[in-house]
Amino acid sequence: MTSITEDRGTPHTTERIAWLPVAAEAPDDADIHALYARAREKLGFIPNVFQLYATRPEHFKRWRQHFNEVTIGASELTAAEREMIAVAVSSENHCLYCLTAHGAGLRVAINDQVQGDRITLDYRRAGLDARARAMLDYAVKITLHPVECDEADIERLRALGFSDEGIFDIIETAAMYNFTNRLAAASGLLPNREYHSIGR
Repeated sequence: MTSITEDRGTPHTTERIAWLPVAAEAPDDADIHALYARAREKLGFIPNVFQLYATRPEHFKRWRQHFNEVTIGASELTAAEREMIAVAVSSENHCLYCLTAHGAGLRVAINDQVQGDRITLDYRRAGLDARARAMLDYAVKITLHPVECDEADIERLRALGFSDEGIFDIIETAAMYNFTNRLAAASGLLPNREYHSIGR
């Protein structure tokens, strides 16, 4: 199934957004209709991940509730820090969808397109402070070598000012993006074209 994407109102060639069928319209479900309406109001478009996940409506609703709690719910982690975790994890997993979507989110969160791109492309060379660097190093360790995580990692984050709840939130945020990266990669999901111009 194909989808027409748009960039600032200019139609693009119809392109296939995933290897699996996608829902061109929201399912007949009030909760999902509300999610689509909020996306249109906030972004001006429906994220392609919604169209993919909407083929499994109950999965979609449960995932979205958990995703929102992890990524925008109450936490000592700022919106920018959570977007940094998103792009650091997604970079290691080579997730085109999440790097594009959350690279855009990071540019907006820090109001700096150059620094946002630098963090997305290589956070290690982006001039981050020790606290942010340790947070992202741990997120990457969770992604690449979870069996090697140990208590020393926790102690290092505590020493840099993270509370135990904040550390849990780093772990859960990294885990969430590892999940979504794999969902996107295994289904061949492409990011919406509109993300490329957000925050520029």
